[in-house]
Amino acid sequence: MKKYLIVLCDGMADEPLEELDAKTPLEAARTPNMDRLALRSEIGMVQTVPRGMAPGSDTANLSVMGYDPQKYYTGRSPLEALSIGVDMEPEDVSFRCNLVTLSEEEDYEEKRILDHSSGEISTADATVLVKALKDGLEREGYTFYVGTSYRHLLIQKQGRVVELTAPHDILTQRIGTYLPKDPILREMMKKSYEILSGHPINQKRREQGQNPANSAWFWGAGTRPALSSFEEKYGLRGAMVSAVDLLKGIAVGAGMRNIGVEGANGGLDTNYEGKGKAAVKALLDGEDFVYIHIEAPDEMGHQGNVKNKILSIERIDQYVIGPVVEALQNRNLEFRMLVLPDHPTPIRVRTHVGDPVPYLLYDSEKEQAGPASYDEKTGAGSGRIVEVGHTLIEHLFEKW
Repeated sequence: MKKYLIVLCDGMADEPLEELDAKTPLEAARTPNMDRLALRSEIGMVQTVPRGMAPGSDTANLSVMGYDPQKYYTGRSPLEALSIGVDMEPEDVSFRCNLVTLSEEEDYEEKRILDHSSGEISTADATVLVKALKDGLEREGYTFYVGTSYRHLLIQKQGRVVELTAPHDILTQRIGTYLPKDPILREMMKKSYEILSGHPINQKRREQGQNPANSAWFWGAGTRPALSSFEEKYGLRGAMVSAVDLLKGIAVGAGMRNIGVEGANGGLDTNYEGKGKAAVKALLDGEDFVYIHIEAPDEMGHQGNVKNKILSIERIDQYVIGPVVEALQNRNLEFRMLVLPDHPTPIRVRTHVGDPVPYLLYDSEKEQAGPASYDEKTGAGSGRIVEVGHTLIEHLFEKW
């Protein structure tokens, strides 16, 4: 039976950069495995985020997985709550709680967001800091939950969804005009700085030259999602390989199996090789479809780090794409593989944008002539555009 997989390179798409001689990071990266596949693949562009919706990893990944965000999206944090195992009631509202780095000289409203991820703080350090928030901020109807790295949750019982700003959208800007209008959320965020700024973990982080996780930042409010079963929808058993709670939560909601990989952390130094091996094993063990999600390019885009964004793409090519294709070919398995970003995270703006992204669709049994490389330029030059992003997976599954 034919196998299917998606390699989702989060935020990989970008814009031409002067410092790269008008190339994008994907064009500049050494990607011999992707380029070799491109010669025998369909290359095109896909509009993953419906026009008019916010270009988040939530809406984009739902779309890539075949779920129309306009129908299924109820907020980012509820999907993460599924991953963590929070049993939300219909009236509950969840909020993403980032541990962020704020400038430390000004009054709270005048501070600036310097880092939305506190230097990709470790989960071990973050767990201690979230406990401090629990001890100092929890009140009736409000509960904190530990997630991964800088990504955590606040659940409000019988709450209401309010408009909030993602921290990565306002990097270096003064936060006053972006603070929650809700007085309780606003008070919690202000008090979180008092709790975290002088915490021993943050004192140690400063001494080691690391960004302190000195404030909570709430965003991504939403209510409990109701995704349909992936297996019932497509007739295929699926599994997710990701270090990020958002993707794990989508998998839980869709009834897919989550596969844990030791050393997978959502950062530049994630266990790329382990993710690839886990995906191959899952396919050999009977799964029909595997979704491999790699966060690193997105994080490097948010940091504005060109060198490391290129490095993250090269590692995906070397340690995921190449070994996975080789392993499946050595087993003489028929397979179709889709490689793409969920959205661009341009170095220039350091946040997500809703532009179309390039995709590569490879079929191990199909001979076709493709371009000499896979990147934004060849995608745009193909003349092939999938306007309704959530239908692309049907193309992968040969349903159109």
